[in-house]
Amino acid sequence: IGRLVIGQNGILSTPAVSCIIRKIKAAGGIILTASHSPGGPGGEFGVKFEVSNGGPAPDVVSEKIYQISKTLEEYAICPDLRVDLSRLGRQEFDLENKFKPFRVEIVDSVDIYLNLLRSIFDFNAIRSLLTGPNQIKIRIDAMNGVMGPYVRKILCDELGAPANSAINCIPLEDFGGQPPDPNLTYAAALLEAMRGGEYGFGAAFDADGDRYMILGQNGFFVNASDSLAIIAANLSCIPYFRQMGVRGFGRSMPTSTALDKVAKVMKVPVYETPTGWRYFSNLMDSGRCSLCGEESFGTGSDHLREKDGLWAVLVWLSILAARKQSVEEIVRDHWAKFGRHYYCRFDYEGLEPRTAYFIMRDLEALITDKSFSNQQFAVGSNIYSVERTDSFEYVDPVDGTVTKRQGLRIVFSDASRLIFRMSASSHVRATLRIYAESYEKDPSQHDKEPQAVLSPLIAIALKISQIHERTGRKGPTVIT
Repeated sequence: IGRLVIGQNGILSTPAVSCIIRKIKAAGGIILTASHSPGGPGGEFGVKFEVSNGGPAPDVVSEKIYQISKTLEEYAICPDLRVDLSRLGRQEFDLENKFKPFRVEIVDSVDIYLNLLRSIFDFNAIRSLLTGPNQIKIRIDAMNGVMGPYVRKILCDELGAPANSAINCIPLEDFGGQPPDPNLTYAAALLEAMRGGEYGFGAAFDADGDRYMILGQNGFFVNASDSLAIIAANLSCIPYFRQMGVRGFGRSMPTSTALDKVAKVMKVPVYETPTGWRYFSNLMDSGRCSLCGEESFGTGSDHLREKDGLWAVLVWLSILAARKQSVEEIVRDHWAKFGRHYYCRFDYEGLEPRTAYFIMRDLEALITDKSFSNQQFAVGSNIYSVERTDSFEYVDPVDGTVTKRQGLRIVFSDASRLIFRMSASSHVRATLRIYAESYEKDPSQHDKEPQAVLSPLIAIALKISQIHERTGRKGPTVIT
């Protein structure tokens, strides 16, 4: 490698890395990140490798890297090499290798990415929303991750939001001691501010800027699956999609089927993939997919090959500007038209990996046994009939690659779903996730608390998995 491009002060968001890779036609990119996990010297630290399309490395590339790593016999380091990360421009070094010279280029962390956003959105419309006579007050929490410079330069300097709209904008290596995960548990300060009624729109970002959360006035929460479906239904508000058209949608398997209802009306296909953005990248490169998302607050489009939190927030602001409604009114109108998908995710974090593995193994044996099919579960006055079960596998429509064992699914006759999935949080601990979804068409039934609606499904999930008995837990660590 003869040329490195690094963000000023060592900072780039994950979407900005994808943007720069694509713009300069780089061979790839390396992102050093805690993502949305607790960071700092005693916390999480990850390495993400992006390939030349600006998207996460596919499994075949990761496997090749792993195989090569087993054959390495030596490596060289340059302990005396000093790069000034604060100074924009090129710095050249003689490393006595085949690259003469070795070049390091420090770029503005926001500039290239901002230019891309200008080509996608109507900035004048968003600026009018934030500064005009009927302006909306916004509250944006960067959670002391990498997004501070982006929020300040784009939302405040470029689009006119007052400087005090943005909070926690100084990137800290330990994120101020809080996991920078944009959900109701960890963005509690933002939720409290929104509940006061002063702000009409709120958003939070994770550490590297690819995930987001949306709140309306009085703390009205928009779950990630609803957000994806609402964005899909309102893409005509965005100049980029009016020009490019909409070819298809993608969602990860655990994400609610709210997107599918929109796709049916719009007459575009939906691709159900395993969790992991690399599966969407393949679909977008082949021209099959224009918009995609995951239930973990990751949403993006084919403008990049990564999920993009700030892009999603600008989509929401564009929708607010075009429809002249509040966040809550937009969501309720969507439910009235398409029905409401009650949805929750329950995370059991920090489990002993062997325990989690055996819970999933035994659960798979139980639900895939023929005797489980057509079984009925009675919980209170609710009766759920099993329609089908499986261990989810995905056949990539582009290259035919088969990915197996991506989560256990139980689908009931009323279209309710239970999903169980393992998510490795580190090499020593594991996270087991339970997802519950229930569909309600009747608008008079749209005002209930999701956990109350889903409690019968959760009771079934706990009964068949025995997770509390086998882990000694009394409940999940996080509920979203």
